[in-house]
Amino acid sequence: MLSLELLPWLPAYLGLGIVGGFAAGLLGIGGGMLYVPLLTWLFELQGFDRGTLLHLALGTSLTTIVFTSISSARTHHGKGNVDWSIVRGIAPGIVAGGVVGGWLAKHLGTSTLALVFAVFVTYSALQMFLNAKPKPSRALPGALGLMGVGTVISTLSQLVGAGGGFLSVPFMTWCNVNMHRAVGTSAAIGLPIAVVGTVAFFVSGRSALGLPPGSLGFIYLPALLGVLVPSVLMAPVGARLAARLPVATLKRVFAGFLFVLAAKMLHSALLT
Repeated sequence: MLSLELLPWLPAYLGLGIVGGFAAGLLGIGGGMLYVPLLTWLFELQGFDRGTLLHLALGTSLTTIVFTSISSARTHHGKGNVDWSIVRGIAPGIVAGGVVGGWLAKHLGTSTLALVFAVFVTYSALQMFLNAKPKPSRALPGALGLMGVGTVISTLSQLVGAGGGFLSVPFMTWCNVNMHRAVGTSAAIGLPIAVVGTVAFFVSGRSALGLPPGSLGFIYLPALLGVLVPSVLMAPVGARLAARLPVATLKRVFAGFLFVLAAKMLHSALLT
């Protein structure tokens, strides 16, 4: 039974779920880029062991994304904006990326990863904000290419606790996939990424020390439950709005989100 001491934190978890769920539906992301930094901050305020803060935030974020991805993808699918052939092509790489991401987390420094990530995301954001037009002849790669792309997206997603939309949407638009279809397909791609990550953080955290009561591996159940319900309810709202927004507007909204993400990553790189 969960302690009554958790009740003061419930409004913060609910608010985070509302914002993250709406962003998941609107932009085709899993919400992890919001969940991870804010959950880490909330866990720190609650006095959790500093050695497990980030792991708990990553595991809880990815578990939440399992459900928001289902909710968001269903809405996008209903509007015909999910290309399941892309999802199937990328899926094998997503599994491989889960393994690679775990290995990289142990062998690469945080500052190096954050710096490279910030540069890449800034470039992607500039391309989208300026509405750069890809070559008309550019198309999606074949089966092996899609698998490789899935591996890269999944690897970075595991490291930052996200659903992969920050990479998959720019990649698909770069390959001349319609923006609305890219956002919808990205929401579906986020599901296998989140499932792989959830399993990994559950298994790796089962023997961890210093976890707070209410933890299931590196998944903190009170935060999960608080964030989950509003995020699942808000994801279809964001998805319906995305279907009505002009493509140029949606690109600029997504680019603005990427700029914020890149700034945060760069800040982290300079401080570590």
